[in-house]
Amino acid sequence: MASRSSSVLRAASRLSPRLTARPSSLRWLATAVPEASPSAAPPLPLPSDPRLNKLVDDISGLTLLQAADLVTLLKTRLNIQEIAMPTAGPAVAAAAPAAEAEAPAEEKPKEKTIFNVKLESFDSAAKPKIIKEVKALVPNLTLIEAKKFVESLPRILKESLPKEDAEKVKKTFEALGGVVVLE
Repeated sequence: MASRSSSVLRAASRLSPRLTARPSSLRWLATAVPEASPSAAPPLPLPSDPRLNKLVDDISGLTLLQAADLVTLLKTRLNIQEIAMPTAGPAVAAAAPAAEAEAPAEEKPKEKTIFNVKLESFDSAAKPKIIKEVKALVPNLTLIEAKKFVESLPRILKESLPKEDAEKVKKTFEALGGVVVLE
């Protein structure tokens, strides 16, 4: 690639004596971006309202702390709520947990709706009934596996059950003489 570039430069310099005289004009061969100064951007149109111009001048003269206070004051006075913005860097990521820490203090803790049913213990006289109920509740278990399951308590019977179903299972096992805990 470098040899192709140098051959293009040599060919261009032979064709035009002006190109060898001004090395800055060879720039178009190396890059496709035309020369432009950063200050050459068109100026933004100024608002025609003199009050707005005065506001812009006043805000431009504020320090960073004063500008942050102004933003906070405007948000509270205009009742502007925070929205989740994608994090752009460590500074934004550090500010996000502080805002999230305040939110849980205002909200009530949510009521748990999904439960795991755990069989803690049972009455020894009710062991055959408990084994049959475990076998009925967990369809893939054989009678021997259900017996081993019951003998190795405490164990979780069912996971991720809605509250109503978990309560039904708990009542069933408690009626048989078992101690069931909803987690």
